[in-house]
Amino acid sequence: MDLLLTALTELGGVIQVIYSSKTWGKELKDKLMLLKRDIDDAVEVISDSDSSTHRYSQFRDFQAVLQDGLSLVDEGDNLHVCDVYRKWRYGRRVREFQEKIKDLIEVQGSPILARDLQRLGTEVKNLHKRLEAATIAEQTISSTSEDVPDMPNFVVGLETCMNAVKQILLQDGVDRLGIAGMGGSGKTTLASALCNNAQVKVSFRNNIVFIPVKRSNPNVKALLETMWEKIIGGQRPEFQSIEDAHGQLQKKLRSRTYRPTLVVLDDVWSISNLEHLLFEAKGYKTIITTRQDSTIPITNGTRLYNMPLLEDANALSLFCFWAFGKTEIPTTEKEDLVKQIAAECKGLPLALKVIGSSLRGKRRPIWINAERKLSKSESISEYYKESLLKRLETSIDVLDDKHKQCFLDLGAFPKGRKFSVETLLDIWVYVRKMEWTDAFEVLLELASRNLLNLTGYPGSGAVDYSCASELSFSQHDVMRDLALYLASQDHIISPKRFFMPSKEDKIPTKWLSTLKDQASRVQFVSIYTGAMQEQDWCQIDFPEVEALALFFSSNQYCLPTFLHRTPKLKVLIVYNYSSMRANISGLPRFSSPVQIRSVFLHKLIIPSSLYENCRSWEKLEKLSVCLCEGLGNNTLMDMELEPLNFPNITEINIDHCSDLGELPLKLCNLTSLQRLSVTNCHLIQNLPDDMGRLKSLRVLRLSACPSLSRLPPSICKLGQLEYLDISLCRCLQNLPSEFDQLSNLETLDMRECSGLKKVPTVIQSSLKRVVISDSDKEYEAWSSIKASTLHNLTIDVVPEIFSLAWLDD
Repeated sequence: MDLLLTALTELGGVIQVIYSSKTWGKELKDKLMLLKRDIDDAVEVISDSDSSTHRYSQFRDFQAVLQDGLSLVDEGDNLHVCDVYRKWRYGRRVREFQEKIKDLIEVQGSPILARDLQRLGTEVKNLHKRLEAATIAEQTISSTSEDVPDMPNFVVGLETCMNAVKQILLQDGVDRLGIAGMGGSGKTTLASALCNNAQVKVSFRNNIVFIPVKRSNPNVKALLETMWEKIIGGQRPEFQSIEDAHGQLQKKLRSRTYRPTLVVLDDVWSISNLEHLLFEAKGYKTIITTRQDSTIPITNGTRLYNMPLLEDANALSLFCFWAFGKTEIPTTEKEDLVKQIAAECKGLPLALKVIGSSLRGKRRPIWINAERKLSKSESISEYYKESLLKRLETSIDVLDDKHKQCFLDLGAFPKGRKFSVETLLDIWVYVRKMEWTDAFEVLLELASRNLLNLTGYPGSGAVDYSCASELSFSQHDVMRDLALYLASQDHIISPKRFFMPSKEDKIPTKWLSTLKDQASRVQFVSIYTGAMQEQDWCQIDFPEVEALALFFSSNQYCLPTFLHRTPKLKVLIVYNYSSMRANISGLPRFSSPVQIRSVFLHKLIIPSSLYENCRSWEKLEKLSVCLCEGLGNNTLMDMELEPLNFPNITEINIDHCSDLGELPLKLCNLTSLQRLSVTNCHLIQNLPDDMGRLKSLRVLRLSACPSLSRLPPSICKLGQLEYLDISLCRCLQNLPSEFDQLSNLETLDMRECSGLKKVPTVIQSSLKRVVISDSDKEYEAWSSIKASTLHNLTIDVVPEIFSLAWLDD
């Protein structure tokens, strides 16, 4: 009968996790302890006298019920607090368990046993009621879980921190809680865990908002606009200034009915920015994560929690997880060496993760060299990052020169943002002169070492070349600092890069003095400013530049005056961070053919003069346009007398262009085009009838074009087409009747095509993979096709995905 104590103790634990009750589990356990004593005594007496009696059979039945209870607990161990559907199913299991207890009570064993079984039945019934209440509550309360970052794959040492911080947070009289610690110490992870904690969610009625600040000079007005939308909701007024936004939001919070709310301001750098993001209202509390405890204002209602570094045992477990895939040192490894390297990380989670990943699968001489280099650096200070960067540099030392140069290029991209991996790959292909497949493998290698983060692929299969356009990359702040630090060291030897570390209003004076001596040799330039006018560019020249990244935040922007003096330029990125699309000016007209191979435009209003100014871009191979306007009213590509003069173009990507109602007819003249992606363009209803003229097309992505109602029959003439994506095209009713003529088609993505009446009746044997949603009804049809003709077909069933993550880009 030890099974009774084990099962019901665990059941009490599940109850405690779900409801965060301090007494419920103990009360249930006490009652069951009494019941266990009675049953133990009865089983011993009956088995000694006559094991064939009816009463003995009753007790055996009870043991079987307890075994079912243990299975119920095992399921509860894997129950996520936010998984409403599984909690509903779990509640049904609890009810079934309750019925079994009830049946045993009705058998009427001994009076004492009957009485105690009755108590157990009551407790299980209460559990079922609480589960139902919790499920209904979570279905009716709005959730902000999409705002909270995902938890890492493996976490250690967090429970103690969370209990301490949670106790402070839930105290009466505490309205602000600062979590301070070094970059990479786990502040964001702790804040995320708090937001996902059941007790915290209940206390704040799930009104939890997570706001990433993540910059030393953030757009405070835009942050306040976001806070209004997430906290207040409804129609947002037009704010005239930061002070106006703060005043209106404060007034609204104080005047509304009582509504407990928790707001997390993640990675705040300065008190001057923070003071505009803090508010006072009944039930309103704020968590601030920061690298400097001086950022937290001192008030009676403010508490500060300093993020501790990991203790030795937890640090070693975390290091081993990333280095070996397990939480302890394998017997095949040299224990002292592993412990020495882990100890040199000084308990910093990010350092343990990155260095552990970099040494995974490496031979012992590399481990010995890593330990030697780590031992030479100084102890980690509170905030000064150089000592951390010297430790993290070990993870770069194991890279070959090609991988190292690619990592240094990451410093060009600002902090706290996600970028399409295509922008990075283009630099490596056209500037570093790598093959595209090699560049993609470098990307995956850097991601595997946790030197960058990859997100965005919704499929269930492995990440491969075909999904590159769906991927985004980002970096932890410390990783970007490391890239900038190492690039500055590399710059001493050969000034290949010139990156602006953070946003400036204009070109900094210190830049101008340095550029006089080194600009003539720079190969890759990244500039991050506000609005720029022609005179703001001064007399700057980069005659050798091959990659130019222009990041800005403004609705007006003049392109650099030196742009027409960049004869070697191959990659141009123009990326607007403002909440509004930007009008651009200063587009140069090149008098002779230029070397530009790739152009990426983000959140711009495309000028009508674009094509007129770009006629000399004969070597252009790739054009990407995202969140832009102007294409819908732009006749630049349909000029009757002028054919499109892009003889070498192989790829065009158009994404979230809200005014684009149709593709230009002359697009079909680009016979060199191999990849065409038109996604999230809601006005497009039809494609050009001459699509079949794109004889070189291998990839066609039409995802999330909800108004697209038909595919032209000529699409079946695309004999080279290997990948077709029509996912989320809900108005698409039929595929062309000659669909089976796509003799090279290997992948068909048709997730959430709810309007599609049937799957193709005839499929070429070339088809290797089809992607459908778990809500689609086509699974049986595709399974039948696989069983009858396409035996090697892979059917990927993926969950429906609705995401507004692109709004954060």
